[in-house]
Amino acid sequence: MSETEEISEAGDRLELAIGGMTCAACANRVERRLNRLEGVTASVNFATEKARVSLDARAALTPEDLIAQVEKAGYSAELPAPPAARSSAAEQDGTGDAEDAALDSLRQRAFVSLALAIPVIALSMVPAWQFTYWQWAALTLTAPVIVWGAAPFHLAAWKNLRAGTATMDTLVSMGTGAAFLWSLYALFLGTAGEPGMVHPFELTISRGDSAGNIYLEVTAGVVAAILLGRYFEARSKRRAGAALRTLLGLGAKDVAVLRGGREERIAVEELAEGERFVVRPGEKIATDGVVEEGTSAVDMSMLTGESVPVEVAPGSTVAGATVNSGGRLVVRATRVGSDTQLAQMAKLVEEAQNGKAAIQRLADRIAGVFVPVAIMIAVAVLGFWLGTGNGAAAAFTAAVAVLIIACPCALGLATPLALMVGTGRGAQMGILIKGPEVLENTRRVDTVVLDKTGTVTSGRMALLDVLAAEGERDEDVLRLAGAVENASEHPIAQAIAAGATQRIGALPQVEEFGNIEGKGVQGAVEGHRVLVGRVSLLTDRAQRLPAELERAKAAAEAKGHTAVAVGWDGAARAVLVVADAIKPTSAEAVRRFRDLGLRPILLTGDNTAVARSVAAEVGIDTGEGTVIAEVLPEDKVDVIKRLQDEGRSVAMVGDGVNDAAALAQADLGLSMGTGTDVAIEAGDLTLVRGDLRAAADAIRLSRRTLGTIKGNLFWAFAYNASAIPLAAAGLLNPMIAGAAMAFSSVFVVGNSLRLRRFRPLAGDDAETGAGPAAPRFPERERPVTT
Repeated sequence: MSETEEISEAGDRLELAIGGMTCAACANRVERRLNRLEGVTASVNFATEKARVSLDARAALTPEDLIAQVEKAGYSAELPAPPAARSSAAEQDGTGDAEDAALDSLRQRAFVSLALAIPVIALSMVPAWQFTYWQWAALTLTAPVIVWGAAPFHLAAWKNLRAGTATMDTLVSMGTGAAFLWSLYALFLGTAGEPGMVHPFELTISRGDSAGNIYLEVTAGVVAAILLGRYFEARSKRRAGAALRTLLGLGAKDVAVLRGGREERIAVEELAEGERFVVRPGEKIATDGVVEEGTSAVDMSMLTGESVPVEVAPGSTVAGATVNSGGRLVVRATRVGSDTQLAQMAKLVEEAQNGKAAIQRLADRIAGVFVPVAIMIAVAVLGFWLGTGNGAAAAFTAAVAVLIIACPCALGLATPLALMVGTGRGAQMGILIKGPEVLENTRRVDTVVLDKTGTVTSGRMALLDVLAAEGERDEDVLRLAGAVENASEHPIAQAIAAGATQRIGALPQVEEFGNIEGKGVQGAVEGHRVLVGRVSLLTDRAQRLPAELERAKAAAEAKGHTAVAVGWDGAARAVLVVADAIKPTSAEAVRRFRDLGLRPILLTGDNTAVARSVAAEVGIDTGEGTVIAEVLPEDKVDVIKRLQDEGRSVAMVGDGVNDAAALAQADLGLSMGTGTDVAIEAGDLTLVRGDLRAAADAIRLSRRTLGTIKGNLFWAFAYNASAIPLAAAGLLNPMIAGAAMAFSSVFVVGNSLRLRRFRPLAGDDAETGAGPAAPRFPERERPVTT
């Protein structure tokens, strides 16, 4: 089946991968071009470089027609392969390597141009350094910058000219090209090439033909500044595109399939629906299926967010990419390939990313008006001076001066420089900001949705309490139960063993250890026959819990905790309470969110009792709409969409694979760096540490960085706009132009460097990079009874 036929069968929606876009104005142009077609509604996302197109009944169009329309606008387009195919193709043909090579090429172009531009600017701006024939040395250094470094701008300007449009690239190409050509004229045909020529540092206004002035520092400086901005933007976009590759890489690579009564190891892609395969302890389950043999505990946290491993037995359904924590399982495959839950989650992430509104950078918004206005002014100035009989040299000088002063040097520095300083300061505090498009959303956010497992809580089971019967000591319970559980690999058993070790030290050896599948464990410790597990395990052996322990167990389970019964020598002695421990900094983080004007909401795949208990402990209201529990990954996306439909701007904080699609859908995604790679890649901001307080600091830093960028853009634009009238009047001395450009750049640099003084709120350990404290075991002298 061809790609065209697949699209037709899929219905009235398709995607196109767009190539050649360099700014948000390019995305707008492609979008307008597609929307001119009858029956077409298109949305082009510059960040993901994709167009989402909807066709109604009036549209008798094929994908080839849409591609042709995009190409008429001067860009390339193609039908993207499915996510799994793209991941496979990237591994086979080196697509990822090609993207890295393109980024490396841009970095080389930017930093080589910067290295060449610095001495040109220094020579041109400091008369004391202007040795004999310095101007020819400056020309030698500038030539590679304007020819090789600025080649992307010239190429984009040529495409824009053919399409009858103009962007920032057009202004950069025209301004730098005009400055360079005039410098060549002044050097070879004017007086600027004479030995001993200097640029006097004079802040005076005078009219002349500028035959003795050169503008090489403008040429080299502008090209280097804009290239640096493009490199930092491209690097952010490259990182953002790794979410799907990471998600698809989570699945098993091979599987032990049962064929002809024997196990045969094959690639997971060769597994067919209906085949039976073996999953040993510690292995990933290859695909979605139904257990036919064996019992075990399966760690589903990466897909469901459930912190407690799920007990499975014959007839239980299991999902691909989850981990078998216990015994040997035989599973029959029910869904393979693109039908699996993992593949569907990859589709959710992709759709959420592509559906996010395209955020135009502020510099592009300004340039959208500034560029055509500056070009029209330059043309008008040229015509005016020619019409008044002042001569072609004076007319051309004034027109070129307009283009030069309009050339956005500080405008090009405004966003990347503030972003560099802000992200550098953020990195010191454990906060990673992925790009300038992220920052605009931080100011509008009014709601923060918090995933529970791994975000508000530690994501690991921990021993919270010992509920001992009358006359029993905590130490005895911990020593005997901890010794038996230490021999088990079950996560709850390991939590009990770790808690016991933390409280009483080294544990004794266990003998005659045995695992009772689905119920618990048994063993001999210091001459005692010990049972640890479900209450039914003890009941089956006539060891009933005393009434006070029954009540304590019920109270613990009402909070959503897991209660583990302990008995020895024929009697039930205690109940151990195990749960996903709340991080000690989560309550303070919730308070800080409120101080920022945000409404906190707890969202989790756990049951309602657990969710309400956690919310109450960290200070989240437990009323309707603030605690949302028992949600699947696709439900999390729906929750975010519903809040957005209510007019809220939503930030999402999460750490698991099950959070990836919701992070991408949210207006602002904050991913915990202690979580999975796919969640980190899908988020807009990454918190390196597991401290939720860093999320509040991340929003504060992002808002401060955005404010700095806006200030930079305003002043950079103001310098250019205020000098254009002087240039149009022919009164712009080249030193004034150079000094104005230098001063605007210095202002932008100084304003951006103020972000280095950003500090986290008092009480945060972000400066040291220390992580959150481990959950402490309750210190008590006497057992708890009720």
